[in-house]
Amino acid sequence: MSTSLKLKELSRKEELLTGGHRMCAGCGAPIIVRQILLASDRPLIASNATGCLEVSTTIFPYTSWKIPWIHSAFENAAATISGVESMYRSLKKQGKLDKDLKFIAFGGDGGTYDIGLQSLSGAMERGHDIVYVCYDNGAYMNTGIQRSSATPKGADTTTSPAGTVKQGKQQPRKNMTKIMAAHNIPYAAQASPSNWRDLMTKARKAIEVDGPAFLNVISPCNRGWRTPTNVTIELCKTAIETCFWPLYEYEDGKLTVNYKPKEIKPVTEFLKTQGRFKHLFNPGNEGLLKQIQDDIDRDWELLLKQEACDKSN
Repeated sequence: MSTSLKLKELSRKEELLTGGHRMCAGCGAPIIVRQILLASDRPLIASNATGCLEVSTTIFPYTSWKIPWIHSAFENAAATISGVESMYRSLKKQGKLDKDLKFIAFGGDGGTYDIGLQSLSGAMERGHDIVYVCYDNGAYMNTGIQRSSATPKGADTTTSPAGTVKQGKQQPRKNMTKIMAAHNIPYAAQASPSNWRDLMTKARKAIEVDGPAFLNVISPCNRGWRTPTNVTIELCKTAIETCFWPLYEYEDGKLTVNYKPKEIKPVTEFLKTQGRFKHLFNPGNEGLLKQIQDDIDRDWELLLKQEACDKSN
């Protein structure tokens, strides 16, 4: 399996997600999808959970997709693509199809961490030869910026509002990448569109691996994060440098941390750029900021310890 990426060759490939869609300016999702589709050297068939990406790229009678694409419901993108993959294997076994295809699903964090978790977990456990990509923007952005289990602690959303009683979401976010890795799948990784080579290399690995694979990719939402439209990539970079969003991968259960900041920035560098965390910088919220920093420090140390343990075995 070659994971070598040459920018000149990539620039000559056909874009499989075209422009002209209705995604917001500055949205991370189409950047992520374009990079992942460009990384593939194999024909792809996609399913898409209900969400921003789905509704904004397929407004009837138009589509931005240049590959076969299916939408069924919010909660079952993984189940849908599992069925397609199963039919493909059956047709191939019967000699009715000889094309070498790969199957990929896209969903936001609401359709992945929450509503679609059951069908996703089932698809991973059954071992379907699929790739599932979560574009994680940290809330149900398409339906009104409601909190999800991917929403960071302290974030102000329409269902976890910051006020006099509570200062945004009270719970830490779910670690979906580790949950997927715990399914003992061949490949699971966390990535960012700001590190395009890392993301595209991981996408190619996920596509080429035999069996289920999972990619979790940070996807800034300027509406929900309350940020300017021109800072998407900068936000991703800051998330990585503060270890809010570390880059790592599990290959056959073994962890590799792909990027280690030379000097880790405080998480406030990431939080202060977003309106959803503005209230955290009011007097009296120093304790909550410390909790958030302590959580990130702990998770980063655990990640490094697990990597060291895996390397020693």
